Amino acid sequence: MAKVRAYAKINLSLDITGASGGYHMIDSIVCSVNIFDEVTVQPRPDGKINIEMRGMGSEQIPPENNNAFKAASAFAAAYGGGYDIFISKNIPMGAGLGGSSADVAGVLNALSVECGIADYEGVKRIADSVGSDCGYMLRGGCARITGRGERVSPLPEPPALYLIIAFPEEGVPTGKCYSLADVCPAEKKTSATLKRAICAGQFEKIAGSLSNGLYPAACILNGEVREAFSSLSALTPAVNMTGSGSAVYALFPDKISRDEALLKYNGKHRVVAAQTIIPERYI
Repeated sequence: MAKVRAYAKINLSLDITGASGGYHMIDSIVCSVNIFDEVTVQPRPDGKINIEMRGMGSEQIPPENNNAFKAASAFAAAYGGGYDIFISKNIPMGAGLGGSSADVAGVLNALSVECGIADYEGVKRIADSVGSDCGYMLRGGCARITGRGERVSPLPEPPALYLIIAFPEEGVPTGKCYSLADVCPAEKKTSATLKRAICAGQFEKIAGSLSNGLYPAACILNGEVREAFSSLSALTPAVNMTGSGSAVYALFPDKISRDEALLKYNGKHRVVAAQTIIPERYI
């Protein structure tokens, strides 16, 4: 039996750079955060794949729509075996924190540990075939991801960034958000600037370069995204949406300032305190 943690991520930037083959091309700076699902795998002798999920409403996801199940099936086809898989979810769904991709990566990492597979490139190909940023999630950390999200360029890990993350009750449909972004694009593109700021370890420049090209579209699809952004902006100007939403976060240089701001928060949305981390590496 193998048990691993599958960490969420935040987008410090998300630039839409074009489209190719029916996909939007992106240029994004991402970091892992200390919110995680737990994935447990155990071999079974009949060669079947069985998956069970608990938490965050995941019980209602049918296998045919479950990317973690697809990843496990592809792994079994490549490396053999049958497995019972249990996922305990703590990453909210539909929030832009990469919960589905984290579960794909978590399943592939856990299966690799269980089977003694050290073929990172082969496992990453499986991850990339399931979802655009799943390959990044295999190892996480601070990285620049481009193309559909499958091209991963690790960056130096900055000092820990501290966050308050606000969660509107409803999510944002990712496909609709990307489509709408074509007609109401954001003007600001900051991934190149952020890369330089991260390499220099300069929090002020990191905080001043946050951006998300999907934010205008997400606000149209879910007005609570703008409300969450506004309530966090009362605490600090360093506020951004992650992914296609609906979660919005405020960024702080240290735990003390983050915790002081958390005491002052008076918005209507549920919030959690978090920080960026360097995840465990399994393969």
